Amino acid sequence: MANRQHNHRVPRNDDKAIVREVKQPAKLLDYVMQTLDGISRNKAKSILAHGGVTVDGRIQSHFDYPLDEGCVVQIRRHARPSSTNNPYYRIVYEDRWVVVVDKQQGVLSMPVGAGSLNMKTMLDRHFAQTRQHCTAHVVHRLDCRTSGLMVYAKSFEVQQQMTADWHSTIIDRRYVAVVEGVMEDPAGKVESWLHDTDKMVVVSSPVDDGGKWSATEWELVEQAADRSLLYLHLLTGRKNQIRVHMADIGHPIVGDGKYGHQDNPGSRMCLHAFRLAFHHPVTGEPLYFETPIPRFFGSALHAKP
Repeated sequence: MANRQHNHRVPRNDDKAIVREVKQPAKLLDYVMQTLDGISRNKAKSILAHGGVTVDGRIQSHFDYPLDEGCVVQIRRHARPSSTNNPYYRIVYEDRWVVVVDKQQGVLSMPVGAGSLNMKTMLDRHFAQTRQHCTAHVVHRLDCRTSGLMVYAKSFEVQQQMTADWHSTIIDRRYVAVVEGVMEDPAGKVESWLHDTDKMVVVSSPVDDGGKWSATEWELVEQAADRSLLYLHLLTGRKNQIRVHMADIGHPIVGDGKYGHQDNPGSRMCLHAFRLAFHHPVTGEPLYFETPIPRFFGSALHAKP
């Protein structure tokens, strides 16, 4: 593991936070559970997901983040609540330049027509209510029926900075999905060329037919009798990429009537963007965010066809 510089000045504890200096290497989630003796794993994950833990002054929400000896960890016993009380999204992180949200399924990334339910409009309303003189600028998108983590810029300049070299800005984007069928291998990679059609459906080709090359890595997390829980890593970011690639290999996402089966327990698609990591556009610091797997995925995984 590469050596990292640490701030060895340990801040003073207060009634809202616990501050400790790491004595031996550990994973962040394990360290939080050990420090808050008796806390459940789910509660520790919730604190991390809500930005309640900093390492050397930087917010870290990556469960497996490696702690070196000498790291200074600050843990707030109660995760800071979102500044919104909105059933459609939760603010995970916010500063002067960016805001990270965990959006629910059924919410568009951007407005499409008057009155559409979308993140930009709701964030603009949040900024106005909190007297912030800014508007939300989309940096990347999630499908309407996909839930999970997104980052928005608070100015056009920051948006342009983040999107101009997206591959350098982004550190990691990962999804979790429940798919149909039993996987034959523990992991794999899907590659194809994707292009839109007039029918608003993305078509995949195994050879270059003029579409955009795309690649998705997948890893088996849990195997049930008829369905599988997967982690998915985007190597490219094309429209409907994961949904199309899973259908390509004969394992469509549960609830995806567009590219898979009409079977849809709970009236939602089982695809969630659970991890997002990127370099801050102003400070350059790496920011890591992670959300728990939606509870519904467990019941969908083990549901009988």
